[in-house]
Amino acid sequence: MKVIRNINDLGGLQNPVITIGTFDGVHLGHRKIIERINQLAKERNGQSVIITFHPHPRFVINPDDTTLKLLSTVDEKIKLLEDCGVDVAVIIPFSREFSEQSPEDYIENFLVKYFHPSCIVIGYDHKFGRDRKGDFHLLEQLKKKYNFDLEEISKQALDDITISSTKIRNALHDGEITKANELLGYAYTLSGLVIKGLQNGRKLGYPTANLQLIEPTKLTPKTGIYAVYVYVDGIKKRGMLSIGYNPTFGGKHISVEVNILDFDKDIYGQMITLEFVKYIRSEKKFNSIEDLIAAIDQDKVDILKAL
Repeated sequence: MKVIRNINDLGGLQNPVITIGTFDGVHLGHRKIIERINQLAKERNGQSVIITFHPHPRFVINPDDTTLKLLSTVDEKIKLLEDCGVDVAVIIPFSREFSEQSPEDYIENFLVKYFHPSCIVIGYDHKFGRDRKGDFHLLEQLKKKYNFDLEEISKQALDDITISSTKIRNALHDGEITKANELLGYAYTLSGLVIKGLQNGRKLGYPTANLQLIEPTKLTPKTGIYAVYVYVDGIKKRGMLSIGYNPTFGGKHISVEVNILDFDKDIYGQMITLEFVKYIRSEKKFNSIEDLIAAIDQDKVDILKAL
């Protein structure tokens, strides 16, 4: 898959079939649309093209709204799109200036000028341009002038996407990892840099890698203990993950730390990726260190069974 981050590097596309959206998480609902543009591109002897945005438009238009948490980073999104067989992914730097183009300018000076689309596949309720006044009907009016075909994504398909995205976020907030993974079509991940922690795990006989997450806007699942796979230097290991405040030690700040089973290398300063498999239990304050160790011993049994 070709990835374009500067639109001036786009070059010539072959009979491009394009669609536009945030595609956060590239979940099963999105994949139906991707399958359709791949199919149309094949029929036209052309290329399937996804136009997406970074940062997410809501972060630019409503910078004070911190409620939105994403299901994928931009790099994760690119990898997922590639896995879906997309030919070209174009990452448009989203800005207030970009959002204030007139709808007509957006079509003529962005879509047509740079992409010369053979076909545009777009939702009936997709809005673009200043005050979000551009829509499917405007594209319908201009398709003959600019010589492109237009296909509507059904209300049902779009509703499925919206409902799926909400269900996935809610499932992750509730620790329902199996449900979230089913809706995504793959295992949810978090990546981070291994940093120095308080060394509490080492005192308990379960040394942990403490993570500084790379993308603060990405959703972190509910606090608790999880069975995960850990990717270190591309090698898959089993892991016991804790997301929480370490209440037994009187912690004040949330931490993400993983005990990597059968592993004793120094990985400070390295990037690792967690792949969520199962929620094991909620975080709990124990009356003694001995009780905490006993609980972790049981967690290990449960996690090994889950993995």
